[in-house]
Amino acid sequence: MKSNRPVNLSMGQVLEVNLKSPVAIASILHRLSGVIVFLLVPVLLWLLDKSLSSAEGFAQVQEIFGSFIVRFIVWVFVAGLIFHFIAGVKHLLADNGIAEELQSGRIAATISLILSAIGIIAAFVWIVL
Repeated sequence: MKSNRPVNLSMGQVLEVNLKSPVAIASILHRLSGVIVFLLVPVLLWLLDKSLSSAEGFAQVQEIFGSFIVRFIVWVFVAGLIFHFIAGVKHLLADNGIAEELQSGRIAATISLILSAIGIIAAFVWIVL
């Protein structure tokens, strides 16, 4: 007789199951991108405040942006913002009854992943290189 009781899966088993579905990948990345954007907003607001405070502050921020690490951090923020925005639009469409079935949801998740990848690569070229 088969038991219907819940089974505790290891993290490896959970990832093995979830990384096969574009819907799960999009969902996990949407949460991760939200955390990244949330954590980096104060840093970028500080840089904006510093650049607008005075001419010397602006020169300091320009000097800070000469560093590869800072440009990479800004790219991570922009990449998170791009993905979070596109996935958010996908969620809003699903909330309105568009692409909320299983197959259309998979297609919408795949499209959002592809559009995000294109935007993130373009942002990398623009910001880091």
